[in-house]
Amino acid sequence: MITTIRAAISVVLLLGFYVLALALVGGLAYASYYAWTQDVAGGATKLGYLAVVVAIGVLLAFWRVVRARPELPPGLPLAPDQAPQLWGVVRDLAAQAKTRAPEQIMLVPEVNAAVVENARVLGLVGGERRLYLGVPLLQGLTVGQLRAIVAHELGHYSGQHTRLSAISYRGRLAVFGTAEQLAGKFGGWIFKLYARFYVLVESAVSRRQELEADRSSVRVAGRATAQSALQETEIVAAAWNFYQTTYVDPAWDSGFAPQDMFAGFGAMLKARSDELAELRTETRDEKQSWWDSHPPTAARIRAMDAMPDSGAAPDTRAAVDLIPLFDGQCVDLSQKALRIEGRTVLPWQDFSARAVAIQEQRLADTVLRVAARLAGTPTADVGTVLDLLAAGRLRELADPLVDTSAPEVTVREFVEPLTLVLRVAAIRCGAAYLTLDWAGAPVLTSRTGALIDLREVARLALDPATVALARARLTELGIDTRAAIQVDTVATASGGEIVDGYANVKIDGEPHDLLILDNGLILVPCPKKTDGGKSRMIALIQSGPVAELARHNRFLSYEEIARADLTRRVPMRYRITLHNGQQVNLHTQLTADTLTKNTQMALATAMVQFAATDEAATA
Repeated sequence: MITTIRAAISVVLLLGFYVLALALVGGLAYASYYAWTQDVAGGATKLGYLAVVVAIGVLLAFWRVVRARPELPPGLPLAPDQAPQLWGVVRDLAAQAKTRAPEQIMLVPEVNAAVVENARVLGLVGGERRLYLGVPLLQGLTVGQLRAIVAHELGHYSGQHTRLSAISYRGRLAVFGTAEQLAGKFGGWIFKLYARFYVLVESAVSRRQELEADRSSVRVAGRATAQSALQETEIVAAAWNFYQTTYVDPAWDSGFAPQDMFAGFGAMLKARSDELAELRTETRDEKQSWWDSHPPTAARIRAMDAMPDSGAAPDTRAAVDLIPLFDGQCVDLSQKALRIEGRTVLPWQDFSARAVAIQEQRLADTVLRVAARLAGTPTADVGTVLDLLAAGRLRELADPLVDTSAPEVTVREFVEPLTLVLRVAAIRCGAAYLTLDWAGAPVLTSRTGALIDLREVARLALDPATVALARARLTELGIDTRAAIQVDTVATASGGEIVDGYANVKIDGEPHDLLILDNGLILVPCPKKTDGGKSRMIALIQSGPVAELARHNRFLSYEEIARADLTRRVPMRYRITLHNGQQVNLHTQLTADTLTKNTQMALATAMVQFAATDEAATA
């Protein structure tokens, strides 16, 4: 009965959309006819044109709905004979949930677990079921926690939640497709409001379903295990993001691919267990938006306190123990799910070492580019940096990179960037090698295997009186000061993360969409009309990696900026002066879309670091 009601809600919302569309088209057509009968030919023509535009928008959206099929994530099928213990657990949990077990289990390369069902007849008749399990999640959970997660997902089956997915998917396509087609046109705002209403209702239903499925998790695995599984999923997701950013993305962006994407993740989780333990003690936010499809994890954990506890004993075995030859499955999934596209495939040890070396080179390049600019040369090396330090230009060299508000802070904070440059020089000239340490920063070792710490050399170099001693020490270690050269003479967006976005910003008078990164600004030419800016930016972000977006558009790195003057506060206007003397005028518009509610603050925060004074700004 509950399923029928929910299916009816989805159907009614979808039908309501078409009724709205037909009413609008019909109303415009009648108004056009009426104007024609009243001999108002000009008005009749305009109204008729509007009716045709709206009708075409609705038809295009309907065509997309008819042809659309939910896109299933790429994964690796895991047959019963390949993982009999895992299949046994899933089938046992399905029996406890009094529901049909999935016909397929798929391994996927993400921190997620999900179920889908190819339902028919508006979701009232069941179809083929699939259970998706993320490999990083398996690497981070115990068997007991995995049981809790799977029980939750099977709870969606027993609650028949998955049967609504096809209707919800098509409904979103219809509503949002039409709103997009009619953006900026007559009646477009009506469909935009309806789209928001649709999402509000759908999100509310989804949140209720999540709490219902949590009951299955507590009933099967026990309250404590179910709560720890929810918490651990967030911890593993944070660790996986760090793992990708540090050990994968730099080499991937440079044209390399790992033979096994997941080879180091399990080792990193074990090595950084103390850090992960600290994350578990942090207080989590229970704030919830009406637009969220899931309740906050903290709220779900608190709700579990009121659910009946089965008292099931925890199973602390590693979840990966349920899958024989797990490492081989990871290799197969890496080759199937990753878009290698011509990248050079390397064994994990070589790939991860290259990723860290590339990351260190990129960070060293930021120091070397500043040194080249100060020295007035196209490129710089360690020798250039030492010459500047010997000339007493530490503050100029450090100013773009660290806090230079106090001399002692400058000395202390610039030790690490300079040490990094010295490390890169040592590696490039073959005097030392980089060894990964999952528990911390990579370790530098000599040819004999002895550890090398270049921090003391860096400290000597920061004092003009002891720069000569630093040079002598580098010579003793066999480090060529000319070896650490710039790979990227111009700053790139590699390693950057998107902070926010501002649509229809005028750059030197021309309309652009502005993506605000933590290391620069991506400027993308856009239409003059301000409607649909947020959707356009979301599509842009989803189109590819940040580095690719920057390569195909103009990237204004923060390194290039010498000064940013706020010339007007509302709407914000900046006159940005680059180190080469070029100026860029950035003007925001009051009517433009933003990616979040805090976009103005994000832009102001990015620019304030370059502001000398804002006294000239006008209201």
